[in-house]
Amino acid sequence: MKPVGILGGMGPEATILLMQKVLGAVDAKDDADHVPLIVHQNPQVPSRIAALIEGTGESPAPVLAQMARDLKAAGAQALAMPCNTAHAYKDAPAGEGLPFLDMIELTAARLKGRVGMLASPAVRRAGVFDAAFAARGITAHWAEEEALLQLIRDVKAGRGEARELVRIAQSMLSECDMLLVACTELSLMTGALEGMPWVDSLDCLVDEIVGFARG
Repeated sequence: MKPVGILGGMGPEATILLMQKVLGAVDAKDDADHVPLIVHQNPQVPSRIAALIEGTGESPAPVLAQMARDLKAAGAQALAMPCNTAHAYKDAPAGEGLPFLDMIELTAARLKGRVGMLASPAVRRAGVFDAAFAARGITAHWAEEEALLQLIRDVKAGRGEARELVRIAQSMLSECDMLLVACTELSLMTGALEGMPWVDSLDCLVDEIVGFARG
């Protein structure tokens, strides 16, 4: 199988969740049946929120490009980045000569109609999904910015409440056909969304990682 390089650390727990999901996606009978991942777990990537929302932080692009070079040197044959917001800078790692498994395009391909965005406000402000949605006639409806941003910060600090995600999600259902979990911090809480129509961008990326590695 072909090893996939993971640009991780955004955040660290979300990267571990990706690894767990890739592990669980394979019906393995032995170690060798699993997907080979080369994980660059780098929590020191400059804050996407500081750069895109607050306007005070440095661009993550140079660090992401260096991570891509490191993963290529380590033997990765493709790159994946389990952070929706960081896809605002995807040209940096994608320009390093390896196939880039684009979580945004992969996710948009599974959606239609009116989509409720459970995502960082930085995703909206950077237009991360705009082109992919426009190409498919998808309409995005956005959650309460401050409440969702605070929840994401709480998750990063280890004190996020799943009931807050449920409250925000339920408030959007009347105007949406489907919810999109488009923040990998919130992917840690999707069990609380049982009974609601939702897609998780992280799951879309997991499927592509497994398909690429085994293909």
